[in-house]
Amino acid sequence: MNILIVKLNAAGDVVRTTPLLRRLRADVTWITAAANLQLLKGAYPDLRCFSWEDRESAADRPFDLVINLEDELEPAAFVHHGIRHDRHFGAYLDDSGAVAYTDDSRGWFDMSLISVHGRKRADELKLQNRRSYQELLFEGLGLRFAGERYALPEPGPGGLCGDVAIAPVAGPVWPMKNWDHYEALQELLEASGLRVNVLPRRPTMLEHMGDINSHRCLVGGDSLPMHLAIGLGKRCVTLFNCTSPWEIYDYGIQTKIVSPLLEKFFYQRGVDSAATSVIDLNEVFNVVMSTVEVADPLPLVERQ
Repeated sequence: MNILIVKLNAAGDVVRTTPLLRRLRADVTWITAAANLQLLKGAYPDLRCFSWEDRESAADRPFDLVINLEDELEPAAFVHHGIRHDRHFGAYLDDSGAVAYTDDSRGWFDMSLISVHGRKRADELKLQNRRSYQELLFEGLGLRFAGERYALPEPGPGGLCGDVAIAPVAGPVWPMKNWDHYEALQELLEASGLRVNVLPRRPTMLEHMGDINSHRCLVGGDSLPMHLAIGLGKRCVTLFNCTSPWEIYDYGIQTKIVSPLLEKFFYQRGVDSAATSVIDLNEVFNVVMSTVEVADPLPLVERQ
């Protein structure tokens, strides 16, 4: 059986889609953004992966199932015109040439930008939803999510080592994912005797993974470092200012701190200091200290 997955952008979303690889009894081909190839190559045995620019290479065979998780026109058009396939899950081109989605993928896409209910109702459904992304995806495909873990390649060498890694920047799309008090948090943690590092930008994602892997705990927002920490089995403390905490499956290693103003700023793309400052510094400090207490110690070689 041959299956094609189309999941291009948002590296964190690519990572949280990888549990499917552990359940799909098939030869899987994955088309993704070029920058995300390094997260997929070596992540799972025999996985074929191509960049969007090299997408035509995926058309060398027919597919029994195409899973298109992108809501934009171009990927849907490529699958429609360029891929031989029997069954479709997710976004597709309807007879009018517009992007629609299959009935079995409604659990996820009813809350998306292409929701048949419109943006306002989609956001309401997203706020009401209490199922994780994995549960929604697996259920739509006729599977039961049983805690299958992320599939990641081996991390590269990390240049940092410590107790706590702080990932203060969540990216430009959702600026209100950021938090105003990371610097103060670092000072409190260091005053308590912990080794704390702010994660820098690295030339490759594998090196970024190496940095995360060389710490006992990650603190940050709903972002790629959070997903990488979960995939690496690292405990993490995650702040949710404007995105859904319920869509994130915690695998028993994540502590979520949810803004009391979450509903007010839910999936808003602007910037408001009320959203980025309302979570209490002392609350985060106490949760991080408790998390570090139960986190696995680093191997001796990493402590040197």
